[in-house]
Amino acid sequence: MTPIAHEKEWAAVDVHVAAAIRKVLAATGRPIAVGLAGAQGSGKSTMAPRIVARLAAAGLRAAVLSLDDFYLTRAERARLAATVHPLLATRGVPGTHDVALLTAVLDGMLRGEDVQIPRFDKATDDRLDGDWRTVVGPFDVVILEGWCIGARPQADGCLAEPINMLERLEDPAGRWRRWVNARLSSDYAALFERLALRVLLRAPSFDVVLRWRTEQERQLPFGGMETPAIKRFIDHYERITRWTLEDEPADLVIDLDPDRTPTVRA
Repeated sequence: MTPIAHEKEWAAVDVHVAAAIRKVLAATGRPIAVGLAGAQGSGKSTMAPRIVARLAAAGLRAAVLSLDDFYLTRAERARLAATVHPLLATRGVPGTHDVALLTAVLDGMLRGEDVQIPRFDKATDDRLDGDWRTVVGPFDVVILEGWCIGARPQADGCLAEPINMLERLEDPAGRWRRWVNARLSSDYAALFERLALRVLLRAPSFDVVLRWRTEQERQLPFGGMETPAIKRFIDHYERITRWTLEDEPADLVIDLDPDRTPTVRA
């Protein structure tokens, strides 16, 4: 959600981002993929369609792909939980998305093809069978939005110490976090290499993410999770979120204050 009080600031940011996309598109001379990353609750999923509208006003066809639509099914994650690590039953971290499907859809859109996109139902925590949507190309720009878009793997030495109680109690040997990190080095890295421009909505710190995510949950039609469940859920995301805030794997950084007032990084 973008607070009404900050509409003017967000409008200025939208103009800046759309201009940056047009510049890269003109230089590339072919359809491009743009990454839009940000911590949970940062406003990326509401920003993406606004950018599409800005590009449309400039005569460009754009579409949004959400990383959230490409979560593995509940059964697939259960198999990972049984064979790799129990924490992989929870959606979100690298390794819990169907990267092969996402890559195929993205590449098809960039080739101008009509594609089928899955839908994920967060209320049931599962993909909706037979309820995929058709997207008709061609497109000039495809915006791929998601919390870990563009994230890079950490050095192995950074993984030794647990970052929170979830890791300390449920991943004491580091098997889960090393497996997730390895995925950032492999299929996710290959996916992110397709991005011609990477935009990061940078939270001021990880400390605000719980509040942002709680606000986000309260807006869901099914009521969302209670605060203890939200805290446990975002603990799965903490390591990579903190690393992204430090590493800033982006070409364009939008700094947010705790109330989500945005400022384009000079």
